[in-house]
Amino acid sequence: MAIKGGYFFRILDADLTSGKAGVESFDEDFARCHVGGRGFGIRLVWDNLRKQEKLDPFGPENIVVIAPGPLSGTFMPSSGKNSFISISPATGLFGDSSMGGGFGVELRQAGYDAVVLRGSAPELSILVIDGDDCLVIPTPELKGKSCLQTEGMVRERLGDQTVRVAAIGVGGENRVVFATVNADWSRNAGRTGIGAILGSKNIKAIAVRGGKDLPVHDLDRVVRQAEEGYAALAAHPYFLFWQQQGLMSVIDYANATGFLPTHNFRDGHFDGADSINGYLMEQRYKIGDSACFACPMACGNICLVKEGKYAGTVTEGPEYETAAMLGSNVGVSDFSAVLRANQLCDELGIDTISTGNLIGVVIEAYESGAISLADLDGTPIHWGDAGQVLSLVEKIGRREGIGDTLAGGSRSVMERWPGLSPIISQVKGLEQSAYDCRGAISMALAYGTSDIGAHHTRAWTVAKELEMGKEWPLEKKVDLVIEHQTIRPLFDMLGVCRLPWIELGFDVNFYARQYSAVTGEEVGLEELCKRSGRLYDVTRRINCRLGASRKDDYPPDRCFDMPVRTGPQAGKKLDRAEYERALDIYYERRGWDSDGVPAGDTGA
Repeated sequence: MAIKGGYFFRILDADLTSGKAGVESFDEDFARCHVGGRGFGIRLVWDNLRKQEKLDPFGPENIVVIAPGPLSGTFMPSSGKNSFISISPATGLFGDSSMGGGFGVELRQAGYDAVVLRGSAPELSILVIDGDDCLVIPTPELKGKSCLQTEGMVRERLGDQTVRVAAIGVGGENRVVFATVNADWSRNAGRTGIGAILGSKNIKAIAVRGGKDLPVHDLDRVVRQAEEGYAALAAHPYFLFWQQQGLMSVIDYANATGFLPTHNFRDGHFDGADSINGYLMEQRYKIGDSACFACPMACGNICLVKEGKYAGTVTEGPEYETAAMLGSNVGVSDFSAVLRANQLCDELGIDTISTGNLIGVVIEAYESGAISLADLDGTPIHWGDAGQVLSLVEKIGRREGIGDTLAGGSRSVMERWPGLSPIISQVKGLEQSAYDCRGAISMALAYGTSDIGAHHTRAWTVAKELEMGKEWPLEKKVDLVIEHQTIRPLFDMLGVCRLPWIELGFDVNFYARQYSAVTGEEVGLEELCKRSGRLYDVTRRINCRLGASRKDDYPPDRCFDMPVRTGPQAGKKLDRAEYERALDIYYERRGWDSDGVPAGDTGA
């Protein structure tokens, strides 16, 4: 069936070195096969990689693809997602990160399905995409400015307060390998270091102005289905609670089930959880809500510290991952300090998950005597020392003292202090996000086989495994991981948020119906999942070409060697033999060989 909407069939290809840009077209087969968003990025990164003998993530030969999806901006619930795709400096492997807000929607309204950035600008610059015009404008005055300052200064420079801006902070300028891209004040493409790659390309910000109508095949059907979707979400019994707390509600769930990272993942239960949870946030700090484009869930919490040492701190956040990694994982139970750390990371443009993870490593290493006071630049740090945690956040973003090592990520830390490897929770060089996995082998497998490293966005299986109980067969747990790794990336391909499905049980088939209405191609969820599954093979092919193999598909050593100490999962750790069986089953189910290499040519 012909595709009659959903795409402009235009990719903006910008050569930053020369300052010239052109438009490449693609056909219906390309659209069908790759869907959009993350899928387009995967194919374009793979095609570029195959042309290179060697690829340095910070070299001009590495590209960055920015791509929303065919549903982004269509006014269906939560349709404001946009993906950034490249080869990650944190892992040296495939990397992508998605961002909510409205930046991706504006990019679509400028008339593009994707943007490719090549080369490197001669000096610090902004890239301005204004409909059919694309300019690289030198802006040395932006050097050292925070993400939020940059956003405001770019708008002033362009004389337009409505232009959408995605910016990097000093973390990106300094090539912190987990530097972020920030837009709409505090929406971040947080993981895999896309901000550092933009820094290496001398791109401080990307400004987009669009004014085109989106191509939609059956507008009446799109509107009708969208209205049904909004009504279904509003009728959910937890809808209002979700608006009140958003992802901060997960603190209590994770602590109650024993999966809350505590003291550098030594534990899964934090005695001070009540001091950093959603209820405390509501009672003492929350002053408003925020939402991404067309999202009724409004899960962004605007918080203000009104008194005390950190008075005046204001930020949109934290979300669960930030509160856990900069709270319980470093032993901090002062919510105002967590908010200040959140604000600092947003200003500097660095990922809160990796930051909190690595600071936890430093605290444990110092307290155990594995690193010295001199390694810490002469200032000690202990669990719960909020002041020193904040100092390390600054040092990481600015690459000062020990922060210079931490800014290089897990691989840099292990290179400097090889003895710390057993206490660093990372996979493929990407620091583990905020769910312990010793009580759920499916979550361990999800981390181990994630194409970008230890991140939960590919598969979050904790709740289902706990629900099914310990008698649930290993094969079913493996199938669950693959199911999640198929459906969840599909959201990034379509350009929509997965949270309505995850948190409020939104019918996942809705997205296939809406894709059909927008594009005119009548297709079911099963077919879209096949396309997503084939693209997961492509990211694996990318990683294999860059040196990844079975040896890289394991959760952190701590999961096997250190039992959880307290809480509901006390005494739990993973069994290596069982994990090996799970990995064998996983490879077999995917049709990969025993070293994890996909069969055939997955580049088509």
